[in-house]
Amino acid sequence: MASENKNQNFIEEIISADLESGRVKEVVTRFPPEPNGYLHIGHAKSICLNFGTAKEFGGRCNLRFDDTNPAKEDTEYVEAIMEDVRWLGFEWAELRYASDYFGQFHKWAIDLIKAGKAYVDDQSAEEIRANRGTLTKPGVDSPYRNRSVEENLDLFARMTAGEFEEGSHVLRAKIDMSSSNLNMRDPVIYRILKREHHRTGSKWCVYPMYDFAHGYEDAIEGVTHSICTLEFQDHRPLYDWFIANADVPSVPHQYEFARLNLTYTVMSKRKLLELVTLGIVDGWDDPRMPTVCGFRRRGYTASSIRRFCREIGVAKADSLVEIELMQHCLREELNKTALRGMAVLDPVKAVIENWPEGFVDELDAENNPEDASAGSRKIKIGREIYIERGDFMEEPVKGFFRLSPGKEVRLKHAYLITCTGFEKDADGRITEIRCTADMDSRGGDAPDGRRVKGTLHWVWAGDAVPAKVNLYGNLFTLRNMNDMEDGKDYKDYLNPDSLRVAEGALVEPSLAKAAPLDKFQFLRHGYFCADTTTTPEKPVFNLTVSLKDSWGKEQKKQG
Repeated sequence: MASENKNQNFIEEIISADLESGRVKEVVTRFPPEPNGYLHIGHAKSICLNFGTAKEFGGRCNLRFDDTNPAKEDTEYVEAIMEDVRWLGFEWAELRYASDYFGQFHKWAIDLIKAGKAYVDDQSAEEIRANRGTLTKPGVDSPYRNRSVEENLDLFARMTAGEFEEGSHVLRAKIDMSSSNLNMRDPVIYRILKREHHRTGSKWCVYPMYDFAHGYEDAIEGVTHSICTLEFQDHRPLYDWFIANADVPSVPHQYEFARLNLTYTVMSKRKLLELVTLGIVDGWDDPRMPTVCGFRRRGYTASSIRRFCREIGVAKADSLVEIELMQHCLREELNKTALRGMAVLDPVKAVIENWPEGFVDELDAENNPEDASAGSRKIKIGREIYIERGDFMEEPVKGFFRLSPGKEVRLKHAYLITCTGFEKDADGRITEIRCTADMDSRGGDAPDGRRVKGTLHWVWAGDAVPAKVNLYGNLFTLRNMNDMEDGKDYKDYLNPDSLRVAEGALVEPSLAKAAPLDKFQFLRHGYFCADTTTTPEKPVFNLTVSLKDSWGKEQKKQG
């Protein structure tokens, strides 16, 4: 049992009470995704809650695929979901599929027909929808609602045998067409789908609806606490009705929690799929996508995502969570763990004119000032280096402490240099900066103790490696994507600057050796990771998160 001293969320309080009362002997939860897309960050919250809660109380959690719609599901998604769950740090007690229980579902559907609680309806989907009614208007009984048990059994058998076309017949539960809960107005529980199923092939041509299957899956698996997001709250009476009207091996209970809504993000599977199929993003793992694999490719760690899910907690009401909190959780971790390196994203050459001819110096550079055990690396410097174009200003404005004519700055880990001149092309673009170095300032400290404010990162022209650096931002410009203007589509809010590419970047040699998903802090830029496509010959890096921590600063103010 969880510690009594721990601040429990409302679900943990329920579980503690259930264990104490003896209603539950062992806690059993499940994470039940439909394999019709890749998992997003909202699913990560559910994964952490279901797997984490089971672990907290010494129970078990199953991974179950709700594969009841072969028209949308694929083995690709099954494999991706398993990979994401494991990457997040969880392992399931059992791997289950809704399709494991198709035979049992079918028997329970026949039991409902025999009990006069289900009937075959010949109406079209449009007619069923029109006759369903509204929140203020009761539904209208189907003209087929009072068919005899024998006729319904015959028609359902013929549906199962494949005699009818898709959309011509459905099986509906007979509940209450005047119920104030629209979900209880004779919901469809089986439909005809003549599609190949990723596991059962062509064995079935009728498939159960999610609402029908969900509770029964929980009952078969002995799930004690069926934890769902708030949109299923109005479905709970239906969940309970199906359980109460079948001879089930156990009686599960459903509980709802607030789903995760993140700023500048959409988390509709339909919309995410559209972004992929329209080519707006580069696949499900595009680092701008809110998918688990997208965050992984961008450089997020599983531990930072788990911490984020703990920080936002488990609530009963929906709210909007700032993406900055998620970035803060990651930034604090990477500050302690990421190796440092120097990368110049928009390089301009700087020539140190008094540098000794043929001399190449080798310097020590610490890999992480927050972690002494990370050690150090060797970096080289010679007569020609590259610095950031933005670190030079011909006519500096007030407060500009970087390089300008006559100004002295520090090269990180290296020497103090002073600008003596520069060259421009016909368009007025700086092409080369001339400098002199204080050769007695090796390591970056002036021998006479003079103070130098500006410190620049750099790379040596002799061993700098060309790299592609992807600078990612938010995919959308609207903070709350639920607040779209009337008549506008979510694609109207796509951010044209969500990806900028530094094609001409130069990185120090140690960075070029990075393996895919290795993480670094590029000095003065931010945290980056090596992309999945990187090679030593053609390094590719993705911006994970900037150095600026607006969330952390705000928390300090409030504290």
